[in-house]
Amino acid sequence: MLRILCVRFSSIGDILLTTPLVRALHRRHPEAELYFVTKRAMAPLVVENPHLTNVFALGPDEPLGDFAQRLRALGPTHGLDLHGSLRSTALRWLVPARWSGYSKRKLARTTLISTKINLYGKHVPVPERYFEAAHAAGLDVEPDGGPPEFYLTPAARAHMTHWLAEIGLDRKPFAALAPGAAHATKRWPIAHWRGLSDRLRQLGLGIVVVGGPQDRVLADELGGNPDIANAAGEFSLQETGACLARATVAVTGDTGVMHMATGVGTRVVALFGPTVEPFGFYPYTKRAVVLEQDLACRPCSAMGTERCPLGHHRCLADVLPDQVAAAVQQLVA
Repeated sequence: MLRILCVRFSSIGDILLTTPLVRALHRRHPEAELYFVTKRAMAPLVVENPHLTNVFALGPDEPLGDFAQRLRALGPTHGLDLHGSLRSTALRWLVPARWSGYSKRKLARTTLISTKINLYGKHVPVPERYFEAAHAAGLDVEPDGGPPEFYLTPAARAHMTHWLAEIGLDRKPFAALAPGAAHATKRWPIAHWRGLSDRLRQLGLGIVVVGGPQDRVLADELGGNPDIANAAGEFSLQETGACLARATVAVTGDTGVMHMATGVGTRVVALFGPTVEPFGFYPYTKRAVVLEQDLACRPCSAMGTERCPLGHHRCLADVLPDQVAAAVQQLVA
């Protein structure tokens, strides 16, 4: 009996991008027991996934040794380290199994950032890089080309149906806007978000702003208009997914919300600035448009920074609201 641990502790997008591998493992080895290992805060992203036997979540104060003991009790045959962190490396030592990982292409990434020389070779998106761990473990699986999957609870869907009815968007198409990002250089200028919301309303779309609690203040800057519903920080991961599932389109930066939207099948317009396609995190779906500027200074960082190294932030400032509105029209036509 195959008992496979799929280990990815964070973050939102990285976890959802493992789900094509989870799907492929289940289809190729339907008799296998598949366990997802993550942090408790991230568990809602995979807890409803029907391809998994169970989800093991590390509590915020749980000693790693105790957590490893819980995993050892499963008697796993294989461990797929899809994180490559200190924590996941420790599990390799603490939980006996046939362990394997994947290449993060750190040298190629660093070289591209510092010299703009592309050593990546053939482009392989991150969801397909995860398959390297399965191949190294002798598990015969291949990508099916399908998108990530974010499965939602009936309770989350029901809550969103009720909330949308309360704000009058239960019978009206709307766009989900995600202006937030962990680092400033990944954020589209707030004035551009305001301009886009005006254009989308002219197209007959309602506006719902989504994001985490840290995005609430930024989302408030889009306020002052009763037609804009600010849901940033108001919903759980599951409820945010349910909101995205009801949206006609989502407009986001290179963030976890982008992958949540693709995971529920929503069309996406993605705005990329300091990061680029070879890193592997473009939306993994055909129902997406990526807008970016061809600038010699890109990429300037792996995950964004607090300020543009050159002081102009043209990578995102030069992407104009009219361009984004046109991309939305293209997707929803």
